[in-house]
Amino acid sequence: MRIAEISTPDYRQLHRETESHTHHPLLSEIELLIQQSESISKDQPLPQTLPHSLRQSLTRLSQLAPLPGNSFKLTIWKLSFRLWNACVDLSNAAALQSSSSSAESIANLRHAAADMLFLARDVTGVPSPTIKSSLIYYRTGLVWHDLKKLDLASDCFERATEILSKIDVAKITDAGERILFLDLNLARSRTAWEISDRNLAVTLLNRAKNMLFGSPDHYKALSNQFLAFGKSALSREDDDCSLNDALRLMNESLDLCEKGLGTAKTREDTMEFKSMRVNTLRFISAVHLQKGEFDSVIKCVKVLRSDGADQHASLPVLAMKAWLGLGKHSEAEKELRGMVGNKDIPEAVWVSAVEAYFEVVGTAGAETAKGVFLGLLGRCHVSAKTALRVAHRVLGESRGGDSGSRIRANVVAQLVSDERVVALFAGEAVTNERKAIHSVLWNSASAHFGAKDFETSAEMFEKSMLYIPHDIENRVFRAKGFRVLCLCYLGLSQLDRAHEYIEEAEKLEPNIHCSFLKFKIYLQRKEHSSAISQIDAMLSCLDFSPHYLSLAAHEAISCQALSVAVASLSKFLSFYISGKTMPTTEVVVFRTLVTILTQDAGSETEALNFMLQAQSRASKLGTECFFGSGETGKRELKWFALTSWNLGSRCGNAKKYELCGEFCRLASDFYSYLDTGESGENTVMILRSLVLGVTAIIALEKQNKNTLTETQVKLAAELLVRAGKIMSSLLSDGKDCIMEPELIFMYTLTAYEIHGRLNNSAFQLLVVKTFAGSKSCNYNYLLQLGIFASQSPRSNPDVSTFALNECLSALIASASPNYPTIALIIRKLIALSSVHKGDTEDGEAIQKMYKQACRIMVGLKEGEYPTDEGKWLAMTAWNRAALPVRLGQLETAKKWLSIGLEIAEKVSGMDTYRACMEDFLGGFQTKVSSEAADRI
Repeated sequence: MRIAEISTPDYRQLHRETESHTHHPLLSEIELLIQQSESISKDQPLPQTLPHSLRQSLTRLSQLAPLPGNSFKLTIWKLSFRLWNACVDLSNAAALQSSSSSAESIANLRHAAADMLFLARDVTGVPSPTIKSSLIYYRTGLVWHDLKKLDLASDCFERATEILSKIDVAKITDAGERILFLDLNLARSRTAWEISDRNLAVTLLNRAKNMLFGSPDHYKALSNQFLAFGKSALSREDDDCSLNDALRLMNESLDLCEKGLGTAKTREDTMEFKSMRVNTLRFISAVHLQKGEFDSVIKCVKVLRSDGADQHASLPVLAMKAWLGLGKHSEAEKELRGMVGNKDIPEAVWVSAVEAYFEVVGTAGAETAKGVFLGLLGRCHVSAKTALRVAHRVLGESRGGDSGSRIRANVVAQLVSDERVVALFAGEAVTNERKAIHSVLWNSASAHFGAKDFETSAEMFEKSMLYIPHDIENRVFRAKGFRVLCLCYLGLSQLDRAHEYIEEAEKLEPNIHCSFLKFKIYLQRKEHSSAISQIDAMLSCLDFSPHYLSLAAHEAISCQALSVAVASLSKFLSFYISGKTMPTTEVVVFRTLVTILTQDAGSETEALNFMLQAQSRASKLGTECFFGSGETGKRELKWFALTSWNLGSRCGNAKKYELCGEFCRLASDFYSYLDTGESGENTVMILRSLVLGVTAIIALEKQNKNTLTETQVKLAAELLVRAGKIMSSLLSDGKDCIMEPELIFMYTLTAYEIHGRLNNSAFQLLVVKTFAGSKSCNYNYLLQLGIFASQSPRSNPDVSTFALNECLSALIASASPNYPTIALIIRKLIALSSVHKGDTEDGEAIQKMYKQACRIMVGLKEGEYPTDEGKWLAMTAWNRAALPVRLGQLETAKKWLSIGLEIAEKVSGMDTYRACMEDFLGGFQTKVSSEAADRI
């Protein structure tokens, strides 16, 4: 604002007085600088040196104090006014240029103009020079305040206050001067507040209460300033101190409003004071709400509503939050529902209220929030952002799994499925909001899916599909939605519905994911043939990866669909043969296949096939390349060897001898890979596998009742040769202790059997003699060998006689002989000799056996030697005399009769026989003696 020329009763005289001082060098210098500022055009920038030069001139001027005279002072006043008016013009031009540096320079010129008046403040001839000087400082302070130079602004306000302090406020009658006192205090208070000198700011406001002069405008200004400071305190950190300060300041504002009503002289003033009072009460309510003084909030709201003058949108929100704080949720719900009918409530306020209500009430308020939102939707237009905020707030940060999350999800599902809500998100203008609501629903569905709440998850996924446009760009997202819905219904075991969704997904985006999910559905339907066919469909997918075959196998195993798992892994193996790089080693796939097949008792043949394939691949690639190196490779190889042995044993127990033999031969090969000569454990397992394999070949012959072919016999012989070499090596190294006696016996028995088919009787006897000389031999094994050699179709009397004699010797030499077994062996030996021997020499050998038996019975207790066997020996020996008697070989007959009688004497229960035998033998001896005498 420009300043008018100084008015005085005798302007001409004053002009003449001042004219004589204008030639003072210092004033002339100042005037030249002012003229320079006046001559600057709008397009020219203000020279940066001008304020500095002017300030230097003022410094020299202040050194002239006291100033020469009144006319000198009047000249300073005129120059100050000219400078001020030039600043006004420069400010208007600077406002067009929007230059901050120029504005500060102009403010410096204003400040210089104010300082010039201060130097000449005791001038006469100027109306109210004190008021005018303080006014210039006040206006300069306002300029500095606008430029955020608060220190300079404070200096100006303080200088203005200092100037006015000499005036008695009570004597001021001019309204303009009165308002200056109030405005200056308010401006100084604002500056103090902004430089965080809050105590000074409040003190200045309280001091301003003495400058109201009963003016309604003064009351309004001071009340508004108290309210502004209260709002500022309220916006600071929410601590008790700030809230108390805000409440105290707002109460001051309210008090001024009440007092100002008494000064109002016009209807407009009265209405304005009432409006200010209502506004202040609302803010006081907000402070009480933040302090948790909910009863005070309700009281304030009731006062505001009492006369029906205030229907501000914040009142229902304040009341609702207060009722929530008091725990009266029903009252809070009434306030919230009442907001639906208030068309003046902005959408943002309504959403904020819903959020606040739901934050306190939680899940119990979800249904209310939905109903209120739908009611609002029917009343007025609601934006998509609002619907998004409500849905997101109701869902919260739910992780799914609990009943509260489920309830909130169901409410949101009902909300977002409403046609009016869906319509809010239609169109390109709300693309971002549509993506956001889809993301919110999708994330909620994912959380429930992770918590195994598939029903809620499926519902939320279905609702999220409402917000995916049906266009080409979004078909991938729709396909993804259909796939996850398929997963949900798989989890719910609703397989038909799952199949419908995956069919829709495949129409939109045919890929391996769809194919794999169809595979899962077939598995759960137990349609194994369809599942196997689906594996081929998976292979035809463009984005197929062998990893899916592994996943398919795992799924099949979990569904106990072993045939499907085998089919999947079989396809998996084909990729290794083709040489592709695979994530899993080939040996692991073979091991998995065999493990699956071993779970089924009828799948040994398939297991054998894969084991043979594994052996073939190992032979082709090398054991270290196939099984792996180091300890890992050893573990894999040992697993295959042990599994082969176990399967062979299982098949043997199940009388599947052909499979048993194959598995045993495989086991011997795998153990051969492991055999490094350092430990005898693997060597013994090779020996066991070979012997059991030959045993299975022999057992197969008996089972099929077909004679072994020449090929089978040669195969068995080859296996025995390997076994024999291993056994000989172990025996020569003194490691026979690590071999079970049963194993050596089985080898001996099978070797006897196979070499008997090769007519190699010498080897049969050799192998039995070798066994008899080993530490593992005992009489039971020899007895079995002797009996087997005597009774088998390809019997060998020499082997049988050797084995039985060795057994007899061992029994007789034992500390507690087993006489029933001895008796059995003697009978067998006698039988063998009787069948296979015929000449006299052999007859004497038979007699020796009888005599040996007789010697054995000497000294035995009654019944210790089997009575029946004793009787048999006595009777057969007696009866053997019959033929020599008929042939006239009397001496031979006499020997047999004597042996029979001798044995009979040692057998209980043969007394009658013995008497008859003695009588017959006596008569026979007489007859022999007479015949001998006749010959003489």
